[in-house]
Amino acid sequence: MSAHNINDILKYVSAAAFALLGAVSLALWLRRRSRPSLWAALCFSSLGGVALVGQLLPEHPDSNAEVVAQRALVIALILFPYFLFRFTAAFDPASRRLNWITTGTTAGLIVWSILLPDIPAAGEHRSVGFSLYVYALVMQFGILSTIAAYRLWAAGRDQPSVARNRMRLLSLAAIALTAALFFVALIPADEYGLQIAVNSLAIASALIFLLGLAPPEVVRAVWRRPEQERSRRAVGGLMSTIDPEQVVESVLPAMRGLVGAKAVFVLGPDGSVLGSIGAEPPVPEEGPHILRLDMPGISMIVVASTYAPFFGSDEIELLRSLGALTGLALDRSRLFVQEREQRIALERADEMKTNFIALAAHELRTPVTSVHGVVQTLDRIGDQLSAGDREQLAEALRSQSERMRSLVDQLLDLSRLDADTVPISPVQIPVRAEVEQLVAASAPGRDADIDVRIPDTLEAVVDKTVFDRVVSNLLTNALRHGAAPVVVSAAQSDNHFRLVVEDCGEGVPPQFVDDLFERFSRSDKARSRGQGSGLGLSIARSYARAHGGDLVHETVQPHGARFELVVPVGRALNSDH
Repeated sequence: MSAHNINDILKYVSAAAFALLGAVSLALWLRRRSRPSLWAALCFSSLGGVALVGQLLPEHPDSNAEVVAQRALVIALILFPYFLFRFTAAFDPASRRLNWITTGTTAGLIVWSILLPDIPAAGEHRSVGFSLYVYALVMQFGILSTIAAYRLWAAGRDQPSVARNRMRLLSLAAIALTAALFFVALIPADEYGLQIAVNSLAIASALIFLLGLAPPEVVRAVWRRPEQERSRRAVGGLMSTIDPEQVVESVLPAMRGLVGAKAVFVLGPDGSVLGSIGAEPPVPEEGPHILRLDMPGISMIVVASTYAPFFGSDEIELLRSLGALTGLALDRSRLFVQEREQRIALERADEMKTNFIALAAHELRTPVTSVHGVVQTLDRIGDQLSAGDREQLAEALRSQSERMRSLVDQLLDLSRLDADTVPISPVQIPVRAEVEQLVAASAPGRDADIDVRIPDTLEAVVDKTVFDRVVSNLLTNALRHGAAPVVVSAAQSDNHFRLVVEDCGEGVPPQFVDDLFERFSRSDKARSRGQGSGLGLSIARSYARAHGGDLVHETVQPHGARFELVVPVGRALNSDH
């Protein structure tokens, strides 16, 4: 077979390859309807049209239609590098100056093509004007193709493997086609060996374009191996991680790497940010390249690369799958955490129950022992005692009985509070009058030590039992462990009623503050004096919380203790108890 015949065959193969490339680009645009796919379709369909129709036109066009078709093919060839440049600008807009230059030179060359008096066939004599035109066409083609190739190559550096390889293949194909056109302009038509090399280069560029534009899935899988390996390790980490925060943190790098994202935010069902990489909250809600992927249990906001939707559509679907696995892992870790917390709570409740029984028995032992001792003494030698001794024993009996009754009442209160069986029935009460009654009952004979600074007109809607139990406990505690004067104040806002009891004593020891509201907890000083059972403040806080409020402690400067009862205004939480 002669070199001439081989060259002709290669021309047909080249035309078929570029026609296939044009058809694939059109199908891609019809499927996606995006701006980059539109420019790709214009770019490669124009090149395919040049290659295919060019084989059908005679070397010496005679009719007007053939001349028009010939000029149209030349214009399509001129438009190819411009469309390729616009394809790259669809991802990363070029400067206004560069846009004007590329558009102006392309339009000028098109006008020049239309005004050409004649286009000589291969081997015919070329005028100086036509030679200048050919040089201008090759320069325009080469410069625009090189700019587009550089933009694709440079942008591919920060992309994941699939996108990077596709972009670099398009870049190499553009350079190869430019070289082929350059050699076509320089090589004589009868140099068939060189023509074969040029046609082979053109075919190679078409195939490389095709591989970059629509690579087969098997090729994508090979390119995707680095990201798939990171994703595989991330999935393995998901299965072995039980902490929700660690679940999210372990998978974020793989999520980001799959699509070359600038930032990824993982959101919970309520929209809260579970974790992020590449940027800190707040989460961007809108933007041309912000993808929102919703899966069961979680959502992802991906600040994607501008190239991701076109070059990484399959990777976006892989990202969605990884997100779904993350949602399942989060559900599993939450269930584990809930189970662990419930187990810890049950263990703590069991420990508290055991300690409660032991402490209650210990606290009851002293008054029971005293009462038992007094009763035995009176029973055995009561007749031998003087009236004064019998009176002392009777007083001890009354005192220890009262202490035992008070402790039993407190234990019953705690039992009801723990079982949530304390009824809450808010009523309107005059605060100052109620506090004064409690002062008289809780501190008989010590009215002068308590300064009630509450307006006469202040009224509050609270449960009277809760109010009485909390305030009486605070008054008793202030007089027993603090020092006069004890100041009682109250105020009401739109949302809360607040009552404060503040004393001028030494205050709560810093090392005891954390245990202040614990059951049976007493400071060393109170324990040495044998004062109280260590239940009063615990009961007071439990009553406050049963009412939907709270009881808090603050240290007063320079000394003293301040307890504040906070209750929602006119609201009965837990009123169904």
